[in-house]
Amino acid sequence: MSELLLVRHGETEWSRNGRHTSWTDLPLTANGEEQARALRPLLSDRKIGQVCASPRARALRTAELAGLPEPEIDPDLREWDYGGYEGIATAEIHRERPDWYLFSHGVPPGPEGHPGESPDEVGARADRVLARLAPYLDADDGDVVLVGHAHFSRVLAARRLGLPASAGGLFTFETGAVCVLGTEHDRPAVVAWNARSL
Repeated sequence: MSELLLVRHGETEWSRNGRHTSWTDLPLTANGEEQARALRPLLSDRKIGQVCASPRARALRTAELAGLPEPEIDPDLREWDYGGYEGIATAEIHRERPDWYLFSHGVPPGPEGHPGESPDEVGARADRVLARLAPYLDADDGDVVLVGHAHFSRVLAARRLGLPASAGGLFTFETGAVCVLGTEHDRPAVVAWNARSL
């Protein structure tokens, strides 16, 4: 059975400052580009069967700098739609809503075209991705690599492990890192988390 590798894009200005970034298409910082290049040795040693990426420039640039094959662009790999919280840091949100937690409460609507998403909506999107990837994961033709974003990837990991979308809050995911999901005794399992070498 193939392993699922989740790659978070390298650092951006907003990720460095802790600001929620979904549809705002920021470039990688110089450090973010270096983080992406540093993934090459880790990924080049693996047999890769399928690569998919978010349509955001930060994810596509990370895939390129990491030396991955040309990815299939999958709009469902985009980051959580933060709606009215786009560009705002959690600390700032907590000044008005001290008990707010993304994985429980979701976000308020944002500008037109960005209604925000609830944890269940993000979970349903992750389930669609996993359903499409099932044939690749069930085969032994090489690992499946998804290049994307922190919050969405955390939800996707939770769903792959059979947990509710809200369990994505149990994980952290650093910029320019890789998380590996495999199996143990035919059950999904975490093989490595926030890896920079395997």
